[in-house]
Amino acid sequence: MERSHIPLTKWVAATYFMMTAKKSMSAKNLQRLIDTSYEAAWFLFHRLRECGIDSNPGALGGANKVVEGDETYIGGKESNKHASKRIRKGRGAVGKQAVFSLIERGGAVRSFHVANVNAKTLRPVIVKNASRKSFFMTDEHSVYPAIGNEFVGHGTVNHSAEEYVRLGGFLHTNTIESYFALIKRDIYGQFHSVSEAHLHRYLAEFDFRHSYRSLSDAERADELLRGAKGKRLMYRQPDQAANA
Repeated sequence: MERSHIPLTKWVAATYFMMTAKKSMSAKNLQRLIDTSYEAAWFLFHRLRECGIDSNPGALGGANKVVEGDETYIGGKESNKHASKRIRKGRGAVGKQAVFSLIERGGAVRSFHVANVNAKTLRPVIVKNASRKSFFMTDEHSVYPAIGNEFVGHGTVNHSAEEYVRLGGFLHTNTIESYFALIKRDIYGQFHSVSEAHLHRYLAEFDFRHSYRSLSDAERADELLRGAKGKRLMYRQPDQAANA
């Protein structure tokens, strides 16, 4: 089935499958479920991921709220797996893509594929997406203290010293670490690998599913479809001409 001939019913079905699969769904699996070509299934999922990207996101956190920030690394060749643990440039890893995420405790999450983990790259992302009325929580990376000074408060834990929780359980980055674990299980278990060009779209899917986790599966699917408003998804309804 050509992408321009995908009926609306298959878009709705694909949305439901994406939002009900707790650990994502591959395009290959969608191909079998809705009886279409792999190319059409791949196209459907990527356009739906675009629906999950909020064009006008508000800031995470706020007064009396905690926002955790951290980075992780995704991908890379298997042959670099052990080398990446030994060879580090800043906090980079051989053959891997850097992902930075902000998560509001008990709330939404927002992830970004970034070129480098440094103040020049991260500060604009952080101050745009997290309210500076929040308490900012990170690990001991040297990039965070100067940025943290712009918030109401900034706390750290020293992972390199095997410190993970302190101050009665308030100071920790366990929320964001748990989210990273989910992302990696999705990618390595379901997709096996994702290209650098499309990583931001997969992150949008993971973020959306987590941020709307309190909704039922059907409600979450409805919310994703609402994100299509104002976006050109390039599908043709059954009664339209092929070149519409």
